[in-house]
Amino acid sequence: QLQLVESGGGLVQPGGSLRLSCAASGFTLDYYAIGWFRQAPGKEREGVSCISSSGRSTNYADSVKGRFTISRDNAKNTVYLQMNSLKPEDTAVYYCAAWVRRLCHSDVPPDYWGQGTQVTVSA
Repeated sequence: QLQLVESGGGLVQPGGSLRLSCAASGFTLDYYAIGWFRQAPGKEREGVSCISSSGRSTNYADSVKGRFTISRDNAKNTVYLQMNSLKPEDTAVYYCAAWVRRLCHSDVPPDYWGQGTQVTVSA
């Protein structure tokens, strides 16, 4: 019943932008820290970004700092990942995940996962 649904993925040229959305169903995100992860074929899943329940605290992987921005609109029960200056190495399935926590804790596995959305960066 608790669901996270990602959307907004697609094919984009290098240097382009995409905005991913993570919409919650069955629960509200107000009290959950939300993170974005990605996984390319044959590679390990890696953390991309995380935002606290209030939105006052954010974290980014070094590989995306300055290019990606995480935000949330609790009124819409949605978290976003704005991705700019995309590179081919950003190609992956992107997942959002939720911790039953107000703050992000990268060393603690998320409690809920979405199904993922494909992002492909190619000319």
